[in-house]
Amino acid sequence: MGKVLRYLLVGIGALVMLFPFGWAVITSITPSDAVLSVPPDFTPEGASLDAYGRLLETLPFWRIVLNSAWIGAASTTLQLVTSAMAAYAFARLPFPGRGALFAVYLATLMMPLPVLVVPLFIEMRAFNLVDTYFALLAPTIASAFGVFLLRQAVNQVPREFDEAAVLDGAGHFRIFLYVVLPLIRPALATFAIFGFMASWNSYLWPLIIIKSPEFMTLPLGLATLHGQFTTQWDVVMAGSVVSVVPILILYVFAQKHVIASVAQSGLK
Repeated sequence: MGKVLRYLLVGIGALVMLFPFGWAVITSITPSDAVLSVPPDFTPEGASLDAYGRLLETLPFWRIVLNSAWIGAASTTLQLVTSAMAAYAFARLPFPGRGALFAVYLATLMMPLPVLVVPLFIEMRAFNLVDTYFALLAPTIASAFGVFLLRQAVNQVPREFDEAAVLDGAGHFRIFLYVVLPLIRPALATFAIFGFMASWNSYLWPLIIIKSPEFMTLPLGLATLHGQFTTQWDVVMAGSVVSVVPILILYVFAQKHVIASVAQSGLK
């Protein structure tokens, strides 16, 4: 009976979580004149994909998707490299002030982005980088959360492996590359998903730093679909559905590593 109740609760929770996405899909195929009907119709008559066609006509949509995709991929790759190296240093290299410096890293997690956008913008303007791809990418090269997450993963790797590698003549670089990295792949995959999602969904910083349409990312593109007086909600929902699909695909391919990371986090 308890097992059935657990499955029932999990099923209800899954339905609650999936409902917004399902409703977005339904709205995107609902005719424009029926989108705001009361009560809402979960089986709309005359369902079609016209909203997706109008989405492609309204925006240079594939250029926008490509911008978000390569910025997300580059940002995630750079964060993985910098965070993994810093995590190894904090976990394995004894140096003066290591604990205090790591505490400073953690303290930066409590600073919200709106507090940082003004000094970041001033810095980008000083280097004449406003309205460039590099301006979108620069603030995401390093991640304090990534350092924290990967440091915990490195601490789970037994130090006996390091000692065995040292006996074979390996230095820190080879230990990091051939011993530690393969053993923390689940944590790397988990952080890659978080990093890509953060970049893919980023809105505030691109809104401030980007002026030209050719540099526009997906959240900015979807925001332009909202008119001053009217909004075509079926087109907005079509764009939202398309924006969610890459994240779902990424998670499907990386879910086993995410589950492994969660399982390993409880090991002593």
